[in-house]
Amino acid sequence: MQSLIWLIDTVISLYIWCLIISAILSWLVAFNVVNTQNRVVYTIGEFLYRITEPALRPIRRFMPNLGGIDISPIVLILLLLFARNLLHEFTGF
Repeated sequence: MQSLIWLIDTVISLYIWCLIISAILSWLVAFNVVNTQNRVVYTIGEFLYRITEPALRPIRRFMPNLGGIDISPIVLILLLLFARNLLHEFTGF
């Protein structure tokens, strides 16, 4: 059972890092620091978009418009940290 809990905890941690990297990459693209014409940057950005967007889209529907500031990754990270803490609390791991 501890192996399953460890696996779930690791997947949640990796997903949180993907959210952080995706947000940073979107800022770098928006401020023209990196160019999406570069195939590697485009591939990484597309991969991160495809794995994070399905979880962020429902949150964006409920969030108010803050004038170009997207805080949905922060909300999702907080929810994932809460779920991770619940997992540890109920299992004692």
